[in-house]
Amino acid sequence: MIARLSGVVEEKSEDTLVVDVNGVGYRVNMSLLTLTRAPREGERVKLRIQTVVREDAFDLFGFLDADEEELFKLLTSVSHVGPKTAIGVLSGIEPGDLAEAIRTGNVNRLKSIHGVGKKTAERLVVELKEKVTSVGNARALKSGAIPNIVQPGDTNSELLSALLNLGYKQAQAERLAQQANEKLGEGAELEALVREALKAARA
Repeated sequence: MIARLSGVVEEKSEDTLVVDVNGVGYRVNMSLLTLTRAPREGERVKLRIQTVVREDAFDLFGFLDADEEELFKLLTSVSHVGPKTAIGVLSGIEPGDLAEAIRTGNVNRLKSIHGVGKKTAERLVVELKEKVTSVGNARALKSGAIPNIVQPGDTNSELLSALLNLGYKQAQAERLAQQANEKLGEGAELEALVREALKAARA
């Protein structure tokens, strides 16, 4: 099984990264939030990999840090939560925030994640509440710290940076960021803004 990949970013999309390793391109599924923080095309990247083998597929799921990888493994241990659903969950919430929502039983916060219904949110709490304390982020949360991959800052700047990192040119990224902010309004979360900007780019 593939556990690590180290190579050059060849292609980026909103849900996958192609990594060139000595002339072989590996397509890796990643969460939206992690993709926006991954190196740009032409730059080197090191990824932690979870390999999922099925009768009709051989899929790679990539992570930039150990906590997100551990949460992915925990999520896929839950009834009726497959790897694609797990990546979808991680696309909608920071690892530290996810760990806290599960640990504290915050079903409403989990339901706010795109693609997560009430039953799934409740299963996450019931099946992972005790297990999630093994995640590094959850241990830090007990001391009051909520570690995010990106430190809190100006959301618009983070949105612009995310779009540039996904390969959009400066002028196009600024236009898409403005459209997303106008559509969703003040106070919108970064993940929602990125999704709205990507939707506008495809329109």
